[in-house]
Amino acid sequence: MIVDIPHTPGAQIALPEEFDRLYDIANNLWWAWDDEASELWARIDAQRWHDVQNPISFLQGVEPTTWESLSADARFIESYSKVVRRFDSYMAADDTWFEDQNFEMPGPIAYLCTEYGLQTRLPFYSGGLGVLAGDHLKTASDLGIPMLAVGLLYRRGYFRQAVDPGGGQQHYYPALDISRRPIHPIVGRGGSQLQVELDFPGRSVMATAWKLQVGRVPLIMLDTDVAENDPADRTITHHLYVRGRDMRLAQELVLGVGAVKVLRKLEITPAAWHVNEGHAAFSVLERTARRLREGTGFDEAQRQVRAKTLFTLHTPVPAGNERFDLGAVQRYTDYLFPEIDAATIAKLGRANEHDEGAFDMGALAIRFASYVNGVSARHGEVATQQWSHLIGGPADSVTNGVHVPTWIGHSINRVFTEAVGTDWPSHLTAQKKWEAIRDVPDDELWHAHLAQKNAMTRQVRRRQMAEFSRHGASPDVLREVRDMLPADRLTIGFARRFATYKRATLLLQDLPRLQAIMTNPERPVQFIFAGKAHPADTGGQELIRRVVELSQRPEFRGHLFFVEDYDMAVGRLLTGGCDVWLNNPVPPKEASGTSGMKSSMNGGLNLSVPDGWWAEGAHPGQNGWTFGPDGLEPHGDDSDAGGLYSLLENDVVPLFYDRDGDGVPKGWVQMMKEAIVTSVFDFSTHRMLMDYAAKAYFPLTTAGLEQ
Repeated sequence: MIVDIPHTPGAQIALPEEFDRLYDIANNLWWAWDDEASELWARIDAQRWHDVQNPISFLQGVEPTTWESLSADARFIESYSKVVRRFDSYMAADDTWFEDQNFEMPGPIAYLCTEYGLQTRLPFYSGGLGVLAGDHLKTASDLGIPMLAVGLLYRRGYFRQAVDPGGGQQHYYPALDISRRPIHPIVGRGGSQLQVELDFPGRSVMATAWKLQVGRVPLIMLDTDVAENDPADRTITHHLYVRGRDMRLAQELVLGVGAVKVLRKLEITPAAWHVNEGHAAFSVLERTARRLREGTGFDEAQRQVRAKTLFTLHTPVPAGNERFDLGAVQRYTDYLFPEIDAATIAKLGRANEHDEGAFDMGALAIRFASYVNGVSARHGEVATQQWSHLIGGPADSVTNGVHVPTWIGHSINRVFTEAVGTDWPSHLTAQKKWEAIRDVPDDELWHAHLAQKNAMTRQVRRRQMAEFSRHGASPDVLREVRDMLPADRLTIGFARRFATYKRATLLLQDLPRLQAIMTNPERPVQFIFAGKAHPADTGGQELIRRVVELSQRPEFRGHLFFVEDYDMAVGRLLTGGCDVWLNNPVPPKEASGTSGMKSSMNGGLNLSVPDGWWAEGAHPGQNGWTFGPDGLEPHGDDSDAGGLYSLLENDVVPLFYDRDGDGVPKGWVQMMKEAIVTSVFDFSTHRMLMDYAAKAYFPLTTAGLEQ
């Protein structure tokens, strides 16, 4: 079942009639995770596609002479026809995993989240939560699970990052040109763009609705930048994770309340509501208030909402658990929900009996959810410690995963095709199928990895050249940069948000020891760092400054790199090309983490503390390495750094450089195979969505339709 959302046509694109289906493909993000569809754009104009990475803008700029040439290119016509057939077959498929379950779902799952990482040129994400949400939608589409999603249309998105010569993080927010994105106005009654109205203190705020199609799943995006609004309210949905607390509160009210209102206007009755992290928790109050207006008592209204709601916690870190000043919240709820008195609002947002004056979004969501989960087994334990007094028992867990087709590099994709079949994405629900990876010839897998590693090092060098040139580096320095990052050197990656608990600089605890590891002439090692710190996170920005400063010291130059402007494209590049993926948060603060999963699926070996997903996925010495004590207690930086150095010196580096006569590290490749086999099913979003369906989606739909 595909949820049909009426919308007006998108951007105008002049296409030859014989290639007019490119319009449909460009306006559905399915192309972003289909390898052949992605390659089709490059076949039209490789250099321009490399620069643009946005099919709408790309197609709008194709020269007529290019189309004339392609009309006579039999290979392109064959590729185009094949992609069109794949797209049509995908969209019309009636043999999906969901269809095989023979489960009658009375409506779609409504998935609510504040950020979505779907494709690099759609800046509606900041990090792991958004990328996970994007992967969630793609996988629901692949599996055929009836779903729609609601979020906000951030016209300036999350910030782009530049680093100054001293390592200081600079922030800038380019405006998003919607006319050059596959984003369409949703049509309301009368043919005009659908709007919802929210009662804010002393005024009404209007939000228009837009649609972004993600395979079979529509993403509805709410936007307050409309002429009817006061200029100050038009900016509510401009920036993701805006610094100001009052503006953030307004955003989350638009998201939560607006989501319920827009689905009601579209006459869509969800079978269940998935509140993904607390930012969308105001949705439960809007759903409750509606029942109160119809005469239902509060306790019964809360029971009805609970019966249809699941809530996923994504972080045990206080900074990630949204809290607002209670008075600020009540100033809005008095207008939005006059049926619910101020004392009840205060009680619903109280995390514990001593929590006065604050309104906790997680506490609100938990009180209205019949299913509450963490995002790894270990996080489930932590969530139980933090929230069992509100849940009424232990939190469950559904370990996160990643959308494998999105994150697999081109060369490893070909290995999967040879070993599992051209239809390998359809086998992500069949764990045993992936045992075939163990039979891949060692040299074949190794050279596939080297191809991705070479692509990564070329791109990193190019980005480093651009950065150093911007900083005014001399020609001699630029030539030196051009020759850095040899692909035959052991390369270790660390790319993620630069939140302080992730300990980006743990590696730098003992600089002389690190220098000896990195600059060994027989067995050199290089490290690539990337990541953003929130503009308000001065501690995280200081970590970036520290890494950049050390990378410029003579003793570390050429062995330590920082890649600026981390995004999905950089993440895919690094997880697909690094030999080792480093992960060392302060346990138990890593709820899950997903970048290490992406590395494993590409044959990378994790080097990590036993936290988040790695506490489940680790088979030390077989698919990676673990350092630091197990358990929920925090680790000491000095002891963890010592364990990390010891593993590098005694295990990781020697194994990488132990080669056979053909230059293949046989022992290393065996671990690469194990990394793929032990991750590609267990830590895919296909397995994750199957778990959500069994544990929550299917049970909640039997609670009856929400009226």
